[in-house]
Amino acid sequence: MANSREITLPDIGDFDTVDVIEISVKVGDNVNVEDTIITLESDKATMDIPSPAAGRVTDILVNIGDSISQGTPILLMDETESSHSPAVEEIVGETSTESADEASDSQTPAEPVQTAPRMAPHVMETAQIVGGSRSEKAHASPSVRRFARELGVDLGLVYGKGAKGRILKEDIKAFTKSMLSGNKLGSGGGFAFPEIPPVDFSRFGQTEVQPLSRLKRLGGQALHRSWITVPHVTQFDEADISDLETFRKSKLEAAKAEGIKLTLITFLVKAAVVALQKFPEFNSSITSDGEHLVLKKYFHIGVAVNTDNGLVVPVIRDADKKGLFEIADEISQLSNKAQEGKLTPAEMQGGCFTISSLGGIGGTNFTPIVNTPEVAILGVSRSAMKPVYENGEFVPRLMMPYALSYDHRVIDGVAAARFTQFLSTILSDIRHILL
Repeated sequence: MANSREITLPDIGDFDTVDVIEISVKVGDNVNVEDTIITLESDKATMDIPSPAAGRVTDILVNIGDSISQGTPILLMDETESSHSPAVEEIVGETSTESADEASDSQTPAEPVQTAPRMAPHVMETAQIVGGSRSEKAHASPSVRRFARELGVDLGLVYGKGAKGRILKEDIKAFTKSMLSGNKLGSGGGFAFPEIPPVDFSRFGQTEVQPLSRLKRLGGQALHRSWITVPHVTQFDEADISDLETFRKSKLEAAKAEGIKLTLITFLVKAAVVALQKFPEFNSSITSDGEHLVLKKYFHIGVAVNTDNGLVVPVIRDADKKGLFEIADEISQLSNKAQEGKLTPAEMQGGCFTISSLGGIGGTNFTPIVNTPEVAILGVSRSAMKPVYENGEFVPRLMMPYALSYDHRVIDGVAAARFTQFLSTILSDIRHILL
């Protein structure tokens, strides 16, 4: 027969009062001797308080945030001699078709059961290692840390939903279930990134809500995915395009006669091809498992086009096989289709490298986001006349600032600097483009 018992806070050492930061049990739970029932935190330490008896919890007498001292009643329980499954079985048991009680009933207690030492938890194939373990810096109680160790969970990868970001057992369970279901870090699971809390902006003044266009929603998702999955680095440089601009202007009448608008973007496309041929790792994509690099033998260059509904990137296919006028005409046609919303999916697929230009608007520099699965993108800003020191004197030169953002998993800083240096050389001498 069960006996009702009041569990109080034992002597916890040289502390007058301590705060309750976690209650590990609830009414109706069965606990064993030494099971954690609450967790306390002082200004010096965090400690788990174990149960001195086994039984069923009938009432909780403290709340999270309470300051308690030795002798404070914690809970009431009906004391028994029964026990229950270890904490680690809480996750497994939820998907099991046979309960622990049924399993124990099928055994005869004639002899004690010998159990082998438990092996270290197997690392799931879907798990991702992000640097070293950050568990030691995670905000979690000793009992939660022990629970995470039993399940093989790195606390540094878990988002805590408790007070002040504290990680709770429920967070560990949610993380484990998500990983077992095949989710990966950064795939949008709630465990990986904290949700943005809603804000009622109308409290501060008059507002108007407008829906995002479908193009902006889809583009935003792609940009966000690229930003959180690709380790971005940006290399800044500038190129002397004085001679290139002189040559471009000399060809404007010939281009106009053929109904073609010859812009700087045309030359940037050709320059990008030459640079990609020189540095093939920039013309590649990393496989989804991160284990291999796909080097492309074709040169399809994407050109970002701004429209009323959002940004689109039509692709100039086989740019290495096309002349300047042909590329200029294709850019014009694709841009017009983009403005009219008539681009086909095929015209926006297969790109190797993207060029985004704000030169016609202004600004001195910006950091473009890699257009995955590509590994690099070129962001071009407005050119300006600057004094350049040549042959003992300053001369005016037309300088074009640009930025190269790249995937640091594939490209290192030295390679990026060499790429931009070579690109500047190409743009400064038009003969390289025409080769």
